[in-house]
Amino acid sequence: MSDNQKPKNFQERLERNIFGLFIATALAVSIAGIVEIVPLFYLKQTVDYTEQTDKYGNVKNEKFPELVWERTFTQDENGKLVSDKALYKQDRNGQWVLADWKAGDGVRPYTPLELAGRDLYLREGCYICHSQMIRPFRDERERYGHYSLATESIYDHPMQWGSKRTGPDLARLGGKYSDEWHVMHLLRPQDLVPESVMPAYPWLAENPVSEDFFGTKRDMSKRLAVMRTLGVPYTDEEIENANAAIEGYTEMDAMVAYLQVLGTMVKLDDSKAYRE
Repeated sequence: MSDNQKPKNFQERLERNIFGLFIATALAVSIAGIVEIVPLFYLKQTVDYTEQTDKYGNVKNEKFPELVWERTFTQDENGKLVSDKALYKQDRNGQWVLADWKAGDGVRPYTPLELAGRDLYLREGCYICHSQMIRPFRDERERYGHYSLATESIYDHPMQWGSKRTGPDLARLGGKYSDEWHVMHLLRPQDLVPESVMPAYPWLAENPVSEDFFGTKRDMSKRLAVMRTLGVPYTDEEIENANAAIEGYTEMDAMVAYLQVLGTMVKLDDSKAYRE
């Protein structure tokens, strides 16, 4: 090899060594990623100033209190986690309904039926064609509504922001259509939207939500318990009653319950700058 073909410096030697170049590139990308990502775990602005205040799951937002549903968690004399506000309860007719929360009160954990519907949303691959994040651009706001905030996904594990839209964004879908419309749309999409390429999901109306796709019991108590380990604040009573709260419902009921809650938890004020 002539002198002019020999690498003259470290960069040239690195560029001629494929393995060394790969390792150096991976190292550079990792360091850059860490520098960008790590601050997101402690900066309040990341989740619109929403923060967890203790180990029980109490959250607050001093700057924008309307974003989160605040309730106080404590341990009773038996060591069980209790709260001053109930997420859901059983009414006099034996139905499980929302208790101390109403639409617009702020972001809250999903009820067992809504969470089961979210699991079905993932199982059926709805996230492949639908995003749940409205970007802060005028055309998106005019079509879908207020841009999405990170706090709105604080209890989503994993989040469903997405980027591909074969179908429309669903971040503010809740309340836009009736329950009956959603049922018909899931059964026969083209009857309502002729140009739609969405497949039909007739089995949702046939399968009880208390069983999974393979006929085994769907244990929502265990599901809520797992969510609590991820930081979603459920009381012990809410976890214990989770299986009873989905009895008698179909997978269609659960899916519709989930779709109808999307974007309804927070009443956003267009005059406020939630993002800085």
